[in-house]
Amino acid sequence: MKVIKVAASVLKVNDTIALENQAAFRDNNVFVVNVMGSPGAGKTSLLLRTIEALKDNIRIGVIEGDIATSHDAELIQATGVPVVQINTEGACHLDAMMIKMALTHFNLAEIDLLFIENVGNLVCPAGFRLGENARVVVSSVPEGDDKPKKYPGMFRIADGVVLNKIDLLHAFEFNINTFKEDVRRAGELPIFEVSCKTKDGLSVWLDWLGVKKK
Repeated sequence: MKVIKVAASVLKVNDTIALENQAAFRDNNVFVVNVMGSPGAGKTSLLLRTIEALKDNIRIGVIEGDIATSHDAELIQATGVPVVQINTEGACHLDAMMIKMALTHFNLAEIDLLFIENVGNLVCPAGFRLGENARVVVSSVPEGDDKPKKYPGMFRIADGVVLNKIDLLHAFEFNINTFKEDVRRAGELPIFEVSCKTKDGLSVWLDWLGVKKK
């Protein structure tokens, strides 16, 4: 009996295309950040604040991944930076081929920093390389402090963690020390405590981006 390992085959093809994307980014000196996290964690809000702070000095582009609608892409577009919407129509993650197709709508020579906002999910996006330079997980106080413990795979592949909505710590039973300890079990990752509403902590996140980009 022949056993076909579909998952391994799919990932192998994906990784090959991811390397092609990576080469295109490298050839054009584009630094790429794959932003992942649950629906409602504040991925788009983080991008909006980041664009607001950096767009006058850094040329930014965004790829927005959603199952449906162009709502988040429209918010990004209003900032004046180029954005491409990917609707997966049910798929729970972006893959390298989707990114390769989206890149045909950009002039990479005119972009320094590209953000890819992945589909809201703490499982599937972790398994698919896109050709990025860094992977960042956005978590939030209202989600609870147990996400690194329940979804360790996502945090293990991350290069950094943004804990968003810290302005709500007083309203939720969120143990920030427990959260940090569980993140550390996944890896020695920088944790950025931010509020996209009040802008608290954003400067540290922006400084990290600048260092990584260099």
